[in-house]
Amino acid sequence: MELLLQYQHILLPLAAVFAFIMAWGVGANDVANAMGTSVGSRALTIKQAIVIAMIFEFAGAFLAGGEVTSTIRKGIIDPNVMNGHPELLVYGMMASLLAAGIWLAVASMKGWPVSTTHSIVGAIVGFAAVGVGVDAVEWSKVWSIVASWVTSPVIAGTISFFMFVSVQRLILDTEDPFTQAKKWVPMYMFFVGFMIAMVTLLKGLKHVGIKLSFVEASLLSVVIGLVVTAIGYTLLRRVKRDDKADEKFRFASVERIFAILMVFTACAMAFAHGSNDVANAIGPMAAVVSTLENGGQIVEKSALPTWVLLLGALGIVVGLATYGFKVMGTIGKKITELTPSRGFAAELGAATTVVVASGAGIPVSTTQTLVGAVLGVGLARGISALNLRVIGTIFTSWLVTLPAGAGLSILFFFALKGAFA
Repeated sequence: MELLLQYQHILLPLAAVFAFIMAWGVGANDVANAMGTSVGSRALTIKQAIVIAMIFEFAGAFLAGGEVTSTIRKGIIDPNVMNGHPELLVYGMMASLLAAGIWLAVASMKGWPVSTTHSIVGAIVGFAAVGVGVDAVEWSKVWSIVASWVTSPVIAGTISFFMFVSVQRLILDTEDPFTQAKKWVPMYMFFVGFMIAMVTLLKGLKHVGIKLSFVEASLLSVVIGLVVTAIGYTLLRRVKRDDKADEKFRFASVERIFAILMVFTACAMAFAHGSNDVANAIGPMAAVVSTLENGGQIVEKSALPTWVLLLGALGIVVGLATYGFKVMGTIGKKITELTPSRGFAAELGAATTVVVASGAGIPVSTTQTLVGAVLGVGLARGISALNLRVIGTIFTSWLVTLPAGAGLSILFFFALKGAFA
């Protein structure tokens, strides 16, 4: 307790720096999850993707990032075990941030799309189990998070599979795909607007003091969905049939319509990613701030300071802008060949899964969710459409991430403990 009061002026700024490094890593590595499919299908350029991601990642992190943050902050470690030694919680959370941030920086430079959620959860479990004791870990919560890493890609893959099958049945396999696309694509746009609005209004605005009932949120979400549809419909009217392009590739004009739809799904995916993955950077930071501000007391509930959310959101944006391009190509181009219609199905399936998980406070892996969604779209075309070697490399990098985050975290935990003891 006395140690925390003595070194508070050093620990808080240091924790903020570590949180920013972690948020930078989230932005640099996980931008592929939000934007890789859009760029890979050539619906957006890299510059356009980064601008859209910067806006919607920030909005998702700030407006809907609070629920998952509370899980990362106080759901993985048993506060009762840590109450007698609050300094261990502070050192551990700082070590976790630095460990996960460094691992993400290495992975980003190598172009590996690793999971930021794996990195931070592995780091927190590592320091707690080795540095404090096995009893300090809330294993039931950890297993539910681990289970979500298996279920979320399966759910996203299933949604994306059926989404693309619906596109095939309603649009691609008809006599006049272009006319059918103009008819059905606005329906998909409505779903994108409704889904994002619903979760944000029900779960995301609590920390800014806005609480709506389910009925109020539903009605407002319908209105927002209709507004999104109207904007999309206006843009679709400008797309004209290109007979010359259609002679070379039957669906050339149709894919131009889906390219417009992908702008909307890209916004949805960026928002979903920001809402879930900002917690990986600011959850541990929020725990440090709470402990220091309460004089060393580990409290079950405390308000999440706005500046902490802003720090995480800003870090993600800087990571996106400076190093996000490196990982984009892996998910967007190397797993399976993506066109706008396929990319749309993958993004919408992944975004739906991540946003619902964020609303429920479950820190799922956005990387795994989107890879699962891309696999689902690929499987809709047959197993031969998938690059199994790249998929194997991605799975291997996921397995390495947990022990890498845990090992570095344990190392930094004992270094901080020795430095401030």
